Amino acid sequence: MPALPWKSFAAREGDREYPALLSYLPLNKWRAIPKFMRYTFEIRRQLADSEGLIGYSLDANVPSREFWTLSVWEDEESLQRFVQQMPHSRVMTDLLPDMGQTGFFPFKVDGSSIPPDWEDTKRRMRER
Repeated sequence: MPALPWKSFAAREGDREYPALLSYLPLNKWRAIPKFMRYTFEIRRQLADSEGLIGYSLDANVPSREFWTLSVWEDEESLQRFVQQMPHSRVMTDLLPDMGQTGFFPFKVDGSSIPPDWEDTKRRMRER
């Protein structure tokens, strides 16, 4: 399944830095995929209403049960507010038994480089 195209929610300024987050979310159980997909739709609705979101994308490799998210935010406070609000906060807890070793890569991105390049960002996470 190809990555969902970048979805923009706010204009970006080319000459400033923004906080970004790459998340690696591997599932350790095939039976968790329907639940994960249902939660993905809930979180996408939350993202659409999130204050401070510049944009996001999702890369899903269903055969290997590996999922990636990539988002850029106006500021760190907006990102933290999203993570702590429902449904995201509930989903993180509910999926714990179904997850393998997750990975999170916070980084800064120049406004002129939004949307971030998937492969470059994944490479930087692996090198960290």
